[in-house]
Parts: sequence; C-alpha cells; structure tokens
Amino acid sequence: MIPTSPTRARAPRAAGSPSFEAQRAALAGVVAIPVTPFAEDGSVDPDTYRALLRRLLDGGITTLTPNGNTGEFYALTPSERRLVTELTVEETGDRAAILVGVGHDVPTAVASARHARDHGAQMVMVHQPVHPYVSQSGWVDYHRAIAEAVPELGVVPYLRNAQLTGARLAELADACPNVIGVKYAVPDAARFAAFARDAGLERFVWVAGLAEPYAPSYFSAGATGFTSGLVNVAPSVSLTMLEALRSGDYPTAMKVWEQIRRFEELRAANGSANNVTVVKEALASLGLCRREVRPPSRPLPESERAEVAAIAAGWSI
Repeated sequence: MIPTSPTRARAPRAAGSPSFEAQRAALAGVVAIPVTPFAEDGSVDPDTYRALLRRLLDGGITTLTPNGNTGEFYALTPSERRLVTELTVEETGDRAAILVGVGHDVPTAVASARHARDHGAQMVMVHQPVHPYVSQSGWVDYHRAIAEAVPELGVVPYLRNAQLTGARLAELADACPNVIGVKYAVPDAARFAAFARDAGLERFVWVAGLAEPYAPSYFSAGATGFTSGLVNVAPSVSLTMLEALRSGDYPTAMKVWEQIRRFEELRAANGSANNVTVVKEALASLGLCRREVRPPSRPLPESERAEVAAIAAGWSI
C-alpha cells in the first residue's frame, strides 16, 4: 500500500465557467490515437484517414486524439496538422469527443489550440515541450499560455518529464481551471501514484499515457483511462481491457495484457523506434492503409513483417 499525501482541495470555479464534465468523462476510457495514413505520393490520404476513423467509431471508440504521437505529429507540416484536425471533426460529428494534439513553440501551440476550438474540438492535449532546457516553472508558463488562450476547451498536458512535481501541476490548474486531465507517460507506476496524489488525485482525470502495457498498474494507482495506438488495429481488444479494469477484474485485464504483449514489445524495441511502424504494418497487413511512415521513422524490413501480420490476424478484429 503506497502512503498518500493529503489531496489538494479543488480550486473554486468561476461563475459561468464551463464544468468540463463531459470532457472529463471522455478522458476516462480508451483514448485512441489514430494513425495518419499517407498516399502513394507521400501526402496525407484524407479518404483512408476518414475510413480508419469510421472503423474506430464503429468499433465503439468514443475519444479520439488527432495529431498524437501515433499520428506522427512531429513529422506533419502545420497545414497537415490542421487538415487532420478538420477531417477528424468532420468525420466524427457528435459520435466522439475530440482531443487535438498541439505543441511546438508557444505561438504555434496557441494557434493550433484556437484552430481546434474554432473547428469544434472539445479538448487539446499539449505535447511535452521539446526543448533541451525545461525548468519546472517554465513548464507551468508554457502550459498556462496555451490554456489561457482557449479557456473554453479542456486542456490535458502530456507529461513525460519525470522531474516535474505534482505541486507544479496543481499550480498550473490553480491558474487555469480548464486543465482537467493528465496524460501521464513516465514509465514508473510508483512515481505516478505519488505524483497524482501530490497534484490531487480527484482533481484531474488521470490517463495512462503508455497505453495497454502500463494500464493495469496505473489503474491500480488511480488512472481511469488509457491511451492506445493498438486500438487502430483491434478496437475490441482495447475495450475488453478497459471493461476489465473498470470492474476491477485484473486477471482478465492481464489476459489481454498477455495477448498484446508481443505486439507492444515490437513497438517498444530500440527505444520505441517502431512505435508507429508496427501499427501501420498491422493495418497494411489487413488491407486498411499503406505501411509508409515518415522519417525519422521507417517501415519494417520485409523479414519482420510476417510476425506483425500474424499477430493482427490472430486478434478478433
């Protein structure tokens, strides 16, 4: 049993400000990160992207993150990121909540967040700042600038910085009540348990940002949702794990964990070099999109494709 520190009180909400109840509920589930398919000429393929979104929606997914890492956020141009956001909103309608990934420098992130808001998205996920020198107070300033620019949207920091303290997240939320959840992606369940309690366990929706492999351990420490790239291939597999975790049925959740273990090991190999590549390879084996990824990722060599195809074929698609 991990000792807990006192939970910080929830900051008072200003009169007339949104409650974000629907957005919070949407985060407490499978948060799907769609891939971005490319056409033969290397451009974003809108028709295939729409088809992949429909497959997720028809499979029961109700929260989508366009421009996430599985969507090759950092390999897309600004106009392509805007296109992906617009396609997602248009294709989804009211069938799912949309959490748009934003990032880069502050003006770019703010412009992306406002674009997401203006096109009907409900939330933005702020990618971990890519900078060699990130101070804790600077992390707060970065997120505050974005959150204050779109007070109507729920804001979800994507947290990969193991040095950040829970008190800093609470400081951010004190200033910006639209910071409602956290995609926590530090691979340390004990650190997550402490961080969540220092920031306020009930104050935020905690999303296990390292997907199905970490979801059981993070749920045991207070997470109520998890992200997924695997869901592109087999929505039912991810939803089965979610149902088990929600009911506290950890033996069933771990059976799913065993089922997806090799697929996720292939994604995580070599510093996660093939994180997106393996997902696209599985989709290609099912005839759903091209396998091409953009540098610095690269497609799997011919010799490794058969194993991914066999795993995908073995799942109940």
